[in-house]
Amino acid sequence: MAVTGNDISEAETPLLNDIVRSCIDFKGRAANRSKTGCWKSASVIISIEVAERFAYYGISSNLISYLTGPLGQSTATAAANVNAWYGTAMILPVLGAFFADSYLGRYRMIIVASLLYISGLGFLSLSAAYHSFNSSECKTYAKNSPCSTPQLEIIVFFFSLYLVAFAQGGHKPCVQAFGADQFDEEDPTERKAKCSFFNWWNFSLGVGILVALSVLNYIQENMSWELGFGIPCIVMCFALTGFLLGSTTYRFRINSDKRNPFVRIGRVFVKAAVNWQVSSVAISIEEEARNVLHHEDGDFKFLDKALITNNGSSEKDICTIGDDIHDAKAILRLVPIGSACLGFAIVYSQASTLFTKQGVTLDRYISSNIQIPAASLQCLISLTIIVSIPIYDRILVPFVRAITKKPAGISMLQRIGIGIIFSFFCMVTAALVERKRLATAIKYGLVDMPKATIPMSVWWLAPQYILFGIGDVFVTVGLPELFYDQVPKELKSIGIALYLSILGIGSFLSSFLISIIEKATSGHDHDSWFSNNLNRAHLDYFYWLLAGINAVSIAFYVYFAKSYVYNRRGNF
Repeated sequence: MAVTGNDISEAETPLLNDIVRSCIDFKGRAANRSKTGCWKSASVIISIEVAERFAYYGISSNLISYLTGPLGQSTATAAANVNAWYGTAMILPVLGAFFADSYLGRYRMIIVASLLYISGLGFLSLSAAYHSFNSSECKTYAKNSPCSTPQLEIIVFFFSLYLVAFAQGGHKPCVQAFGADQFDEEDPTERKAKCSFFNWWNFSLGVGILVALSVLNYIQENMSWELGFGIPCIVMCFALTGFLLGSTTYRFRINSDKRNPFVRIGRVFVKAAVNWQVSSVAISIEEEARNVLHHEDGDFKFLDKALITNNGSSEKDICTIGDDIHDAKAILRLVPIGSACLGFAIVYSQASTLFTKQGVTLDRYISSNIQIPAASLQCLISLTIIVSIPIYDRILVPFVRAITKKPAGISMLQRIGIGIIFSFFCMVTAALVERKRLATAIKYGLVDMPKATIPMSVWWLAPQYILFGIGDVFVTVGLPELFYDQVPKELKSIGIALYLSILGIGSFLSSFLISIIEKATSGHDHDSWFSNNLNRAHLDYFYWLLAGINAVSIAFYVYFAKSYVYNRRGNF
């Protein structure tokens, strides 16, 4: 692809009123507004992300069932492993974004990541096929006695699983940022379309996730795991082909500053650290914590020490360093907001783990002959997203926009805050439903019968899934939009990656909490909160704990969000 090493001045240019500033097309020419970008390109880019979400949720949504089933792990171990893998998959986008923004570019990184994705899914299918073959051989020669899982199978499985995590690390931050790049913020019509892009992005992903949950989970539990892992591999192959075919319609953003964005901003922190007086560290942190969000520059006066240069520095050098400091401050101002969202991120990890284990114990028959997989209840999240986003984008936003005069109706921070509140109510509801489930098990004498179906409909879990979905609509649309909008233009991929890292850190925290609580509450004379026999466990206690963590998160979020000033600088 001939997009590097060129700029608008060297490219063949169409009529000036039909070009997009700072953008080129696939052949390195100035991007033509009517022939490139906007929805015709964004829709193709969305399609490959839909395929990726289909593949990812085809694995993650029912992963705990595979770990506790074919691989024979305990509930606590499996939940911790799922959270650790999910956390890794959400942290790695920072690395992927670094290589994309510094070296490869978003377009090339998407291609590389997609190839890794296909490889990882292929190895997962082979691992599942090997397990099926090994199990059949074991039963033949051991007369149906229990069989241990070979170490080689475990190694291949987790290698494949983490290869998918690495693939997502390159795929996830670049696709969404590349899709948003197709809209010109300087054009009023395209700016308005870009506000809707993040909404319809999540709507489309909800459709892909819904199909994965309703189709792949059934195939995995009722047909074969190798087929359940193999179908996403095939879908990703077709999606990558479609993405490559759409290359001629894409806009590729070019940067006037040829310096590595990570190096130039990292230099600010290094210079500040060198010039920062150790004796004033504690006082500076306390003062800046109070002032950081009150001004557009976010103060961070300790960073201004990086502006101190040698006597021989030119005015241009000082101006350049000043720009770098401004960009560094913009990133730092997002840290308090992201930290306040960690409570939501911990809750976000529960839908594919403990919620699913709850559902396994309940009556899942929707007719006399049809029993739905417990993981398929996550469809309710996707359905909530699919229903809520059109209502939000087509009804709520225009109504609120007429009142507030803001393009998006409500601010990004307001949207995130509403989502965190819904996650709090999700945990309260989950705790109450779990208490009801435990009481029902006691009532019917099923406490010591962990494999028995409790006479309680699985639809009792519906409210917590729906509340989860509503919170998802607000937070996982508002957060990426905020982080994309507020970082320097050269670091849009890292902006998305930083948003994903919040979810990753939340997943690691969830894994850590589960492991600590498992050790603290297990003993010879009593069961832990995460006992393999869920009828003797106390998931309700864990859910109440998460509700409390979310309440604290809401308080911190309101404090930081009230003082946050959006950065509207021209180069953002």
